[in-house]
Amino acid sequence: MVEPREKLIVFTAPSGAGKSTIVNHLLRKFDKLAFSVSATTRSPRPHEQDGVHYYYISADDFREKIESGAFVEWEEVYPGLFYGTLRAELERLWSEGKTILFDIDVMGAQSLKKRYGRDCLSVFIKPPSVDVLVDRLKKRGTETPESLEKRVARIHEELTYEQSFDRVLVNDVLELTLMEAEQIVQIFVPEIS
Repeated sequence: MVEPREKLIVFTAPSGAGKSTIVNHLLRKFDKLAFSVSATTRSPRPHEQDGVHYYYISADDFREKIESGAFVEWEEVYPGLFYGTLRAELERLWSEGKTILFDIDVMGAQSLKKRYGRDCLSVFIKPPSVDVLVDRLKKRGTETPESLEKRVARIHEELTYEQSFDRVLVNDVLELTLMEAEQIVQIFVPEIS
């Protein structure tokens, strides 16, 4: 097992469960946290910027980086659609003395937990129900009927992993969820306050 210089906090959830909202809140609340920007082969959405939301790279470049060991974790989420965490990103943030905060999918979260063990806190964000989650995804307006169908199938699969994580946080009442997320972070990294 690799020993990190700092702790990692991983938030994961099915799409639409609110992990990005929670992670963004924590980043505003605690200046000693830093967001790990993932790499992906998907195209940027209109509001997204390279190096801020993701590192956007081609599938060929992604595969080359896999072969060279540049990722600490990666996954082919859908055929030809890759996501991963670059080792260089972790090194950059650790060199700044930050505790690294992740907003990644369930499989990536499990890979990081396996790799970093007790130095990695994994938190699963659970929606109040699958129906609420599907409604949230529909309201985003970013899904085609086909992509929504794929996401719903994935949601059902990801919810089966809930017990594999250190903590489960039900995102029902956002204000309460944010307060609980703050407490979880402060317990894991007491010096962060």
